[in-house]
Amino acid sequence: MRTRRGGYYSKANNNIICDKRRKISDFQRDYMIPCPKRVKSCRMTVSGQCDLFDSLPDDIVLFILAKLGSSARCATDFVNVFSTCKRLNELGANSLVLSKASSKTFAVKAKNWSESTHRFLKRCSDAGNVEACYTLGMIRFYCLQNRGSGASLMAKAAINSHAPSLYSLAVIQFNGSGGTKTDKDLRAGVALCARAAFLGHIDALRELGHCLQDGYGVRQNIAEGRRFLVQANARELAAVLSTTPASLVSGNWLTWNPLPHLRNGQPVPNLVGPGCPLLSDFGCNVPPPEPNPANQFLSDWFAGEVPGASLRLCSHAGCGRPETRLHEFRRCSVCGTVNYCSRACQALDWKLGHKMECTQPGEDNGNVDGDDGMLVES
Repeated sequence: MRTRRGGYYSKANNNIICDKRRKISDFQRDYMIPCPKRVKSCRMTVSGQCDLFDSLPDDIVLFILAKLGSSARCATDFVNVFSTCKRLNELGANSLVLSKASSKTFAVKAKNWSESTHRFLKRCSDAGNVEACYTLGMIRFYCLQNRGSGASLMAKAAINSHAPSLYSLAVIQFNGSGGTKTDKDLRAGVALCARAAFLGHIDALRELGHCLQDGYGVRQNIAEGRRFLVQANARELAAVLSTTPASLVSGNWLTWNPLPHLRNGQPVPNLVGPGCPLLSDFGCNVPPPEPNPANQFLSDWFAGEVPGASLRLCSHAGCGRPETRLHEFRRCSVCGTVNYCSRACQALDWKLGHKMECTQPGEDNGNVDGDDGMLVES
């Protein structure tokens, strides 16, 4: 169209792809971002601009979803993305995304267990997610009583240097879980425990230290066993410091306190907040460790009762492992009222409260400031 001065109005931008049936003002057209030429259609937003999400390549979206899954703090953070739109639902099921999901993504509650949850864990394990292999392996081995499939899934994760799977397989070898008493292989258990300890697994370090001190499945070496126990405590303290906010670190829960944390069942004065004296030999308080989602699922699944005659749970609340046969776990040599799947669980439960309860029959609690008792066969 010619103006009075002989000029012409500028033509519309041909690079802009939009719905031609919708009339757009000159102001909106000037501030619209052109869509790539490869996109055939572009949805319009309320402000009249093109929705650039449709123009993002699939590789970028997959990378974002993989980052989200690896940093998710709960299953809801990851699963809610699938219900956002059809495209995210399709890309979220990609094997690349499922293989990067974190362990918190599989922190499903036992009361919410369903066949769809089972299928989701199976898809993640098939995609190569070692955390899914470990979680589903523990659930199948102990809860669903599918021993062969559960052990194979944990072995699949162990091949990929997954420390919790190596330690769980070591516990199975120590106890002969899923078989008879003659199926125990102490040397294999020590080898698996040593591999997990090399990867920095705290319970494996503690278990290996007790095996060396007691000569259980390996030649006795008290000095080397003590070194592993000190290393386990140091790693545990470092893990707590790395996951605790600075405001809490400066509090009273991590202070030098040479006195025992509990005296005759009474808490020590000036001790703020709950504490677990795992480093009581060195005069430090540390809070109780957070249980693994797989162990938390076992605890919720059995809820203090194991189906079967006289089968028991490990007395350490953060473990959740049940017996797979009668008299599988060993009991405390002092009181004989508690039983554990491993020496590591006994050491943890001793510091968490059994220290104040462990007494010989007919005697007063004289084991408050002493060491925990040995484990003996049931």
